This record gives sequence, C-alpha cells and structure tokens, in this order.
Amino acid sequence: METDIFAAIDIGSNAIRLLINNIETSGSVSDFKKAAFLRVPIRLGEDVFTRKKISDEKKQRLIDAMQGFSHIMKAYGVTDYRACATSAMRDAENGKEITDIILRESGINIEIISGQEEADIIYVAGGLDNVMDKNRNYLYVDVGGGSTEVVVYSNQQKITSQSFQLGTVRLLVNAVEETEWKHFKTWLKKIYKLYAPLSIVASGGNINKVHKILGKRDKEYLNYTETKVLYDALKDLSYEERIQNFKLNTYRADVIIPALKIFLTVGKTCKINEIYVPKVGLADGIIHHLYSEKIKA
Repeated sequence: METDIFAAIDIGSNAIRLLINNIETSGSVSDFKKAAFLRVPIRLGEDVFTRKKISDEKKQRLIDAMQGFSHIMKAYGVTDYRACATSAMRDAENGKEITDIILRESGINIEIISGQEEADIIYVAGGLDNVMDKNRNYLYVDVGGGSTEVVVYSNQQKITSQSFQLGTVRLLVNAVEETEWKHFKTWLKKIYKLYAPLSIVASGGNINKVHKILGKRDKEYLNYTETKVLYDALKDLSYEERIQNFKLNTYRADVIIPALKIFLTVGKTCKINEIYVPKVGLADGIIHHLYSEKIKA
C-alpha cells in the first residue's frame, strides 16, 4: 500500500481553510482520509468589498495563519500542497503584494484563481459527477463570501457557467449593486427556459449547515419549501438569538442569511424544488486535483 499526504489551502472571502488528507492506494483503489482540518475566520472580504484593499491588521493575521499552516504541514509530513485564493484576493488592490510577502515569510505559494477555475476544481476533482444523473439537468451553485459561481450541467457535461459578484460577506457590507441582482436573475431565467426542469447541487459551508439543522441524512436532498421556512425563521431572529436557538457559531450566524437568500433566489427563479448538498468544497477539490495530477505524471 502506498500513502500520499496532500494538503489544500482555501483562502476565501469569509474564512481560510487548511485540509490535510492521507491517500492510501492499493492497486487501483484509493482511499481518501481526512487527517486534519482547520478553519480560521479572517474575513478578508470585509476590507476588500468596502475599501478595495486588505487592511494591515487582516494582512498580518493572514501571514500568521500561513506561517502556522506551513508548520502544521511539515509536522504532518505533507508531500504536496496547493493554496488557492478566491474572490477577496482577486478584488484586492494589494492581493499580489500580500501573496509575495506570504511566500517570503512562510514559503507558501498562493495562486489567485478565477471564479470559473474555482468551480471547475470543485466539480471535476470533487466527485460531483457521481452525484448527477446523466438524464437530468443541474445547476451547480457555489455560494462564497465574495462571489457565487453557477455552472449548468446536462448529461454530466458542463454546458455554460457564470460568476456573479454576489457573496455572503459582500451582501453583509452592502457592497452588491442592484444591477448585479438583476443580471443574476436575468441569466437564471434564460437558463431555465433552455434547460428546465433543473435541480440544484449546492456547495458552501452555509448550505452544509442548513442540511444539518434540518436533520437531513447523508445524500438526502433539501426541498425549497423547508429551506424557505428556515430562512424566514432565521431572518426574524437577532444575531444573538440565531446563535442561541440554532447553536450557530458566531462566524456563521450572520452569513447564513444572505447565503440562503442566494440559494432561494436560484430555486424560485428556476422553479427548482430539489437541492442536493454533497458537502464538497474547494479544499476537497484541490486534494483530488493534486492526486489526479500525480497519477498522470
């Protein structure tokens, strides 16, 4: 049996994540086992979406986190890694400057990737093709802190995709133009006319949490109505009441509202009732991508 130890770093607008997997290969069978997962709630989007730059305070926290991640990866004996930054770092005027500092201070090389590449990594490497029935059409919807990626799949093939400047942190700081909402809905209506009926494959920490709150079993889908009922209940509560009544973490209790608003907008506009939540994200996709690259080599 051969064992690889791969790490993925996801630098998002709402948080940064480190995932380490042990991959045990015997013959043609590979078993992916999570060895460590760490989430650090540094909301880079709070700075970027209002002031276009990452503040000195958040920059230092990010550098500290990357130095910590570097030590953790060494301690676990990681053999390969990939670090990807998404919407906030794409928009930050000082994003490249900060990645250069991090490379110098921690040795970690960060790639600032496009929304399209982000969606492709999750789908192709995250195993979403195993979730989708080739006889149905799907919207893969990934809601992050800074952007929402939507990919249309038919017969398990990508047909088209679009990245929208709609994200949970971006909405919280009132940095979303009304024209972006209109663009979002217009695009969805066009897709509905061409590909209905559709189902949603949903990605992101917030929809994963909703799946858990509603007591769903693994692979059991959410329906639009129960998701809307939960949204209305959460929206009517204060931030503190959401934490207390639904046992939400402080970093989740505010962003869960705009996340649900985006998912429900997709469901309503495209008349979709079924929302599948496979619980894979960018970090999972990066790990699978690293492994597939190793096999090709």
